[in-house]
Amino acid sequence: MGESSVLWLRVAAGLYSVGLIDAIITVVRRREGLFRIALAAFGMGALFQLVSIVEQGLAQQQLPVNDIFQTMSFCAWIITVTFLGIYYRYKAASLSVFIFPLVFVMTLVGALRNPVSPWSNPVMRSTLLAVHVVATLLGYAALLFTAAAAVVYLFQERQLKRKQTSGFYRVLPPLGTLDDLISKSLGVGFGFITIGFVLGSIWAFVDMGTRWIGDSSIAIGFLTWGVYLSLVFFRVSAGWRGRKTAILSIVALACCVATWLAHAQLQKRLLQ
Repeated sequence: MGESSVLWLRVAAGLYSVGLIDAIITVVRRREGLFRIALAAFGMGALFQLVSIVEQGLAQQQLPVNDIFQTMSFCAWIITVTFLGIYYRYKAASLSVFIFPLVFVMTLVGALRNPVSPWSNPVMRSTLLAVHVVATLLGYAALLFTAAAAVVYLFQERQLKRKQTSGFYRVLPPLGTLDDLISKSLGVGFGFITIGFVLGSIWAFVDMGTRWIGDSSIAIGFLTWGVYLSLVFFRVSAGWRGRKTAILSIVALACCVATWLAHAQLQKRLLQ
C-alpha cells in the first residue's frame, strides 16, 4: 500500500473515531451525544477512504483487496456508504451505535498495514501496554456485573410471573434498578473494552508489525469485542431485555474468559 494512500486511510480512521466516541456516549448516557458532528465526520471519512482505495487501485491496476488489510478497508467503505444511504432515506440513526464502532475498527485495521519504527522509548511501550490491560480488565469487570444483573433480572421476572415472593426474593433489587444497572454497566464496559482493544491493536502493530493480525489472542480479542458490540446494539437499538440480554451477556462473558486465557498464555512474550 502506497504511503499517501495509507495517510488518507489513517485520516479516515481519525474521522471515524468521532463516530466511535458518539456511540460510546450514546450507550453510556442513553441519548444521542455528538451524532450530527459524528455523521458529518463519517461522511468526510468516507471521502478520504475512497481517495485511498482509488489511489491504491490505480497503483495496483486492480481492485485493492489483495490482503486482509485492504479487504477490511474496502468492506468498511462499503458499509459506510450503505449506512449513509440508509440514514438519508430512512433516518435510521439507531444503527449508528453498531455501525460507527464497526467501521472505525475495520478502517483502523486496514490502516495498520505498513510497518512503523519500533519503540524508541521502552517506558512508552510499557505504559501503553499497561493502559490497555487496565482498560480491558475494567471492561471485563463491567461485563461481569452486566451478566450477573441480567441473571438476577431473569430470576425475579420468573418469580413474578409465577406469583412467588419468597424471603430471598424480597432482598433482591427491584427490576427497574437491575435494568438500570445492566444499561449503565454495559455502556461503561463497552467504552473500556473498546479503548483497551484499540490501544492493544496499536501496541501490537508497533511491536510486531503486520504479524499482529495473525496472532490467535488478538483474533479472540476481535471476537470478544464483536460479541460485546452486538450486545450493545441489541440492547440499545433493538430494545432487548430479560432472557435475550442474559444469554448474550453470558456468551460475551465466556468470550472474555477465553480472551483472558489466551493473553495469559502469551504474557511472558508480550512483556519481554
